Amino acid sequence: MNELEALGFGFVEIGTVTPLAQAGNDKPRLFRLPKDKALINRMGFNNDGIEVIVQRLQAWKLKNLKLQTSNSKLIIGGNIGKNKITPNEDAWKDYEICFTALHPYVDYFVVNVSSPNTPGLRELQEKESLRKIFGQLKIKNEELKIKKSILLKIAPDLTREQLDDVIDLALEIKLDGLVAANTTISRDQLKTQNSKLKTIGAGGLSGSPLKQRSTEIVKYIHQKTNGQIPIIASGGIFTGEDAKEKLNAGASLVQVWTGFIYEGPGIVKQICKSL
Repeated sequence: MNELEALGFGFVEIGTVTPLAQAGNDKPRLFRLPKDKALINRMGFNNDGIEVIVQRLQAWKLKNLKLQTSNSKLIIGGNIGKNKITPNEDAWKDYEICFTALHPYVDYFVVNVSSPNTPGLRELQEKESLRKIFGQLKIKNEELKIKKSILLKIAPDLTREQLDDVIDLALEIKLDGLVAANTTISRDQLKTQNSKLKTIGAGGLSGSPLKQRSTEIVKYIHQKTNGQIPIIASGGIFTGEDAKEKLNAGASLVQVWTGFIYEGPGIVKQICKSL
C-alpha cells in the first residue's frame, strides 16, 4: 500500500475479502483483449480469508508506526463479499463477519454484490436482499464508537427499474455512497474476434468497452438523486479526459483497474497532471 501511495493513489480498495479463504475459479481466469483495451476476469473472490487479511493490515499499520510514516494520508477501503459456499439467505452473515473484523483497519466499506463470477451473487442486488444486508451492517456500525462509511458496488447490467430500486433504497437507508460500476457480462461491439471470446468463455469485462455505460449510470444516479449520494466512478478510465468525463457526470472520486494494467504505474500522475 505504501508503494501504491507513492505512485500517487489517494485511496486503495482491498478485496474482495470473504470470511473464509477461497481459491477462486480455475486458472487461467484473467484475459487481455488488447484490441479493445479491455480485460475479462473470472477470479471468483480469490483471497486468503478475513483472519489473514486483518493480520496483514495490523502488520502494515505497525510497520508504518515504527517507520514514523503514520502521517500517511492513504485512505483504505475494504471490499467485502460472501463465500461461494454460503447460501444467499445467509449472505448477510458473511458481510457482517467481514465488516466487524475489518472495521478497525479500513476507512470505508464497499459491499460487493455485483461480481458476475460468484454464482447467484447478483441476485443479492434485489431490493429486499440489499435491505437485509445493509440493515444489519447499519446496526453494527451504530454500535461502534467510530462510524465507517458503507457503500454499495453495482453492476453495469442493471435495468432502469433495478437501478431505480437501488437509488430508492440508498436514499431510504441513507447509504454513504455507490460505486458505479463493476464488470459487465455484455460482449457488445467488441473488436476482438468472436472465436477468441468463445475460447475465453465466461467472466466480467472491464476497460474501454465499459466507459460509456459506466458514465451513463453515474450521470443517471447523480441526476435522479440531485447529487445527494456520493459516487465512486469505475469503468474505462485511462486518461485525465476519462476521469474528467466521470467527474463531470457527477462522480466524487474515480477508481482505476484495467487502466492501471494498460497504462502502467504512471497512470495516476498522468491523470492528475492532465486534470
